[in-house]
Amino acid sequence: MTTIRTTTLENGLRVVSDPMATVESASIGVWVGVGTRYEKPELSGVSHLLEHMAFKGTRKRSALAIAEEIEAVGGHINAYTTRESTAYYVRVLKEDVPLGVDLIADILQNSTMENEELERERTVILQEISQANDTPDDVVFDNFQAAAFPDQPLGRQVLGDADIVGAMDRETIIDYMSGHYNANTMILAAAGRIDHDQLVVLARETFGALPAGEQAMRESANYTGGESIIERELEQAHLLLGFEGVGYQDPDFYTAAVLSTLFGGGMSSRLFQEIREKRGLCYSIYSFVPSYSDTGLFGIYAGTGEEETAELVPLICDEIKKMTDSVGTDELIRARAQIKASILMSLESSSSRCEQLARQMMVFGRPMSTEEIVANIEAVDADAILRAARRIFTSPLTVAALGPVSRLESFQEIAHRIG
Repeated sequence: MTTIRTTTLENGLRVVSDPMATVESASIGVWVGVGTRYEKPELSGVSHLLEHMAFKGTRKRSALAIAEEIEAVGGHINAYTTRESTAYYVRVLKEDVPLGVDLIADILQNSTMENEELERERTVILQEISQANDTPDDVVFDNFQAAAFPDQPLGRQVLGDADIVGAMDRETIIDYMSGHYNANTMILAAAGRIDHDQLVVLARETFGALPAGEQAMRESANYTGGESIIERELEQAHLLLGFEGVGYQDPDFYTAAVLSTLFGGGMSSRLFQEIREKRGLCYSIYSFVPSYSDTGLFGIYAGTGEEETAELVPLICDEIKKMTDSVGTDELIRARAQIKASILMSLESSSSRCEQLARQMMVFGRPMSTEEIVANIEAVDADAILRAARRIFTSPLTVAALGPVSRLESFQEIAHRIG
């Protein structure tokens, strides 16, 4: 029996909690339903810059005071930006829950965005962008996203465009925050040693004056597929093949997760066994299925040497074609077990439970019980896997490659092998 409770405040802010009686701490966060894909082209990177600036001082606290207050009680505060949301969260001992809520409420409503702090943090983010550009793994994944969703917000980098970030002023950030951060775009989630009624009282005290506002508008996604193949002097070639996946509310959402696990999600998966274990063609190979509110991706990553590239990609294509022909009972059971175990193990972490709650509220408008999720996974059978594989692997191809890729077949040749 679930003990998760939800309450909607008068201004529309949703409060959800998942109590864990056996722990002494709590994870608390606010998830804001805006991220990179809500940005106009001329504002590329504003969501991430705003996330950083929220910690740089409020009308009540300096940036130093924010850090000192949370660390004085042994707590932790952080944030992150994704393509569809921005999260601000703390982890504290049970007696410090009021402080945790107050800190998050303060940085989300009273940030001053002083110019001096902006100039410092802008430099930090530009360094972060430069570091990402020096990291092949980051570059090839960003290129993959851009090739899959060209010329649209969902294809842009979360960190943003360096030139735009470098020129963005204080007023632009404040306007973006006031236009997108409101009660109807926010969810206050908590898990751990939490009393829901106390959390609601704290939420009313700290967020009660937040304007209701409206849900943010975003551009619809348009997956097209495409290629980004860049020759660069590196030790390894970084390769990505992908297709259009499924959104969170798609009927094949759970099926795609099982398919990815079976195909390339572990040491017993088809890709790992065939390409790494039997042939030794790479150190790292796996598949992944990121989902968004209205679409998704099915991707396959491999890192390999220049000489191995010519053999590795055709083998991946062969495995893709085989995946649409048959599914073994044992591999299906293993894949479902992997996902179920991952979900159940995550329940031991208040941070994971808090994030899961927030995501479910954003996507489905309600929390989902573990029993419901497990039942959905158990319902995935071989016929569902084959149906999803045929649907996904016949969508337009996306290829991204970075490094010594001179021996890589052309995009058309790879597409022909799969088709």
